[in-house]
Amino acid sequence: MNISETIGAARKIVVKIGSATLAKPDGTINITFMRDFASQCAAMNRAGKQLALVSSGAQVAGISTLDRWARKTDMNYRQALCAIGQVELMNEWSGAFRLCGLHIGQLLFTKEDFDDGRRALNMRNTLFTLVDEGVIPVINENDSVACDEIRIGDNDNLSALTAILWNADLLILFSDIDGVYTDNPKTEPGASLIETVDCISGLKDRIKPGGANDFGTGGIETKIEAAEKVCAYGIPMILANGRPGALDALASGRLRGTLFLAARQGAA
Repeated sequence: MNISETIGAARKIVVKIGSATLAKPDGTINITFMRDFASQCAAMNRAGKQLALVSSGAQVAGISTLDRWARKTDMNYRQALCAIGQVELMNEWSGAFRLCGLHIGQLLFTKEDFDDGRRALNMRNTLFTLVDEGVIPVINENDSVACDEIRIGDNDNLSALTAILWNADLLILFSDIDGVYTDNPKTEPGASLIETVDCISGLKDRIKPGGANDFGTGGIETKIEAAEKVCAYGIPMILANGRPGALDALASGRLRGTLFLAARQGAA
């Protein structure tokens, strides 16, 4: 199956939006993008698909609100910035989806939540209830309280854990790159896009991963980790560039990306 066919066949889709996708060049939050993306999600919702959104951007939104803390590196300030930014982030997502006639619900997770069976069951039940009632779950890591011991650390892996918890049919990661390349496309012009991956262990031998971007916490390595997690549970994953209109473009076959085939479709 190609990307368009995979999206067409999926009913339950987890979509992750990275900080670099949500941020404008000056590092503030891109409200125009959020409204456009909400409109695309609403169209899929009307077509019978269920979506859960994993959204980075609490720090970006915090900087947009209180830019005097932008250069502070102390952990207390960073977590406080996330507390401020999470409110603003959810406010903007709420407004964007409200324009499309949809409500959202906020879910904040930590690694400890997924590791505890009772908490995980409550998370799963809440997720199912929201989606079944036509509400869009917007999920993020609880950065304001998480310490190193209970941090997932990046929203690529958070989205993978969410997809597994929800028994999703598909995970889509939107980033500031077009997919997995043979080398870092930002520094190596000859790097080529790998459009289908059916063996992740073999992929690791073929590529030279670059580092994380300016706004996000995950580079290509965390995206491959996310693919390993979901593919092992029979859930395919798509990695693509989160440019404006990306969700529609992927579904119609107008946007290229990398499709990681699930275990039931190929050797993952």
